[in-house]
Amino acid sequence: MVRLREKYTRDVVPGMVQKYGYTSVMAVPKLDKIVVSMGVGKGRENPKFIEAVAADLGTIAGQRPMLTRARKSVSNFRLREGDIVGAVVTLRGARMYEFLDRLISVVIPRIRDFRGLRPNSFDAGGNYTMGLPDQIVFPEIRADKVEHFQGMNITIGVRNGDPERSLEMLRLFGMPFRS
Repeated sequence: MVRLREKYTRDVVPGMVQKYGYTSVMAVPKLDKIVVSMGVGKGRENPKFIEAVAADLGTIAGQRPMLTRARKSVSNFRLREGDIVGAVVTLRGARMYEFLDRLISVVIPRIRDFRGLRPNSFDAGGNYTMGLPDQIVFPEIRADKVEHFQGMNITIGVRNGDPERSLEMLRLFGMPFRS
């Protein structure tokens, strides 16, 4: 069993039940999915850049990413309908918990000048979104092999959550939020 899944059942659920007075453990907020996405930006015309972004994202997430395409043409951005604009991976189950464990214990401490995550990046459903400036904070990516540094967005989807309770759940998991 994955370490964070055990921590959820052993520490997070009892802590949430004690703090918020849930009558059923099924009402406690639960991780649903983690979505990791990278945009290709100006590298749209370069197929090698798109392949490199997809390969890096696949290495980070542990599964093959899906390439996303533009739905509309926008002349100001020189974007045509059907152009590849990014890559996305949706993690669930054991891979999701393993990724979150690596994010909390390895990746976030490697971020330069890190002072804590912003606690106000929740949406109305309790989902948390954060951005990373580049992919080399992940230990799987070798910095000397990276040609193009690319940022990414990580969205942690929460079921049965609102912003306050999702924040408390992620704090119990060990996410380092600012005070």
